[in-house]
Amino acid sequence: MENKSIFDLETVYLDDDNNAVVMLDQTLVPNEIKYLNLTTQPEIWEAIYELRVRGAPAIGITAGYGAYLGVKPSTAGDFDTFYTEFKVVKEYLASARPTAVNLFWALDKMESCLLKNKTKSISEIKAALHKQAEEIKAEDIRTNKAIGEYGLSLIQPNTGVLTHCNAGSLATGKYGTATAPMYLGQERGYNLKVFADETRPLLQGARLTTFELAAAGIVVTLICDNMAATVMKKGWIQAVFVGCDRVAANGDTANKIGTAGVAILAHEYGIPFYVCAPTSTIDMNTPSGDQIEIEQRKPEEIYKKWYVKPMAPEQGVKFFNPAFDVTDAKFITGIITEFGIARPPFTQTLPQIFEKKRSSEEN
Repeated sequence: MENKSIFDLETVYLDDDNNAVVMLDQTLVPNEIKYLNLTTQPEIWEAIYELRVRGAPAIGITAGYGAYLGVKPSTAGDFDTFYTEFKVVKEYLASARPTAVNLFWALDKMESCLLKNKTKSISEIKAALHKQAEEIKAEDIRTNKAIGEYGLSLIQPNTGVLTHCNAGSLATGKYGTATAPMYLGQERGYNLKVFADETRPLLQGARLTTFELAAAGIVVTLICDNMAATVMKKGWIQAVFVGCDRVAANGDTANKIGTAGVAILAHEYGIPFYVCAPTSTIDMNTPSGDQIEIEQRKPEEIYKKWYVKPMAPEQGVKFFNPAFDVTDAKFITGIITEFGIARPPFTQTLPQIFEKKRSSEEN
């Protein structure tokens, strides 16, 4: 990363000439910067499942590219056959991870594009799908910048902020969601002090957030997850920014495991807790967090993934490894979207955000 910006590292992009999704393998960061060229559907599915690509927006971008590449080789001679092939690809990619709504949002967007162009030739439909896949990424970059502007309006220069997991440039097309205010603040001389939770068991905060913030010249301090209360009590934190994988209609938010605990601590210490959520992650068809399916992952991630030898007995011990938890809306100060900041009661303000979105799209 010497003499380079974090933005020189493109998380995921399409190499159309070689029929490949190209992505930075985030399981290797920060020790190795390696790009994968994925040309088959099983390779793309595995990359999503194994968190080689992670972060709701980046997963959505990957899904869009994957759906396009999945039907690009089709030799179908009629729309119905082509559509059937697309549905197989869509359902397969959708099975990779259950919680991140952007995965399904992107695939639905690709399907809508296909249906809008059903009267065109198959080659024209493929071209439209290609354009739509690229637009998903372009839209994400615009969205992140807008979230950054709204988020930066909530904090003052020379303050401390805490973030959990990685909702940064590596999780999106660019800027990140929770980190977008930090990047814009850095550009404008805010001199922010960022505290990053390590985020067990996969250490996205330690491996990814500190990596990219330090590369951008931002002052970042890594702490263990169980140190958040201490830095809050010391008065070092004036705001918390986190990303999300799904927001329910009532404001309940699913994010990386440990987020709920951070929110409760912030509430106890009177620190504003903000969720940075592109509208693509807000699921108005899910009434509350009770209906959000939480992904259960392999127990090995807890006790042996990062160790030479297992750090717990392998026999006689049960393991519980949910990838996400749900933060109750009552602990959330605001949900920052690309169309403004929703505040409690979210059942009223989130619909207002979507009304702004509809108005913007109509104009």
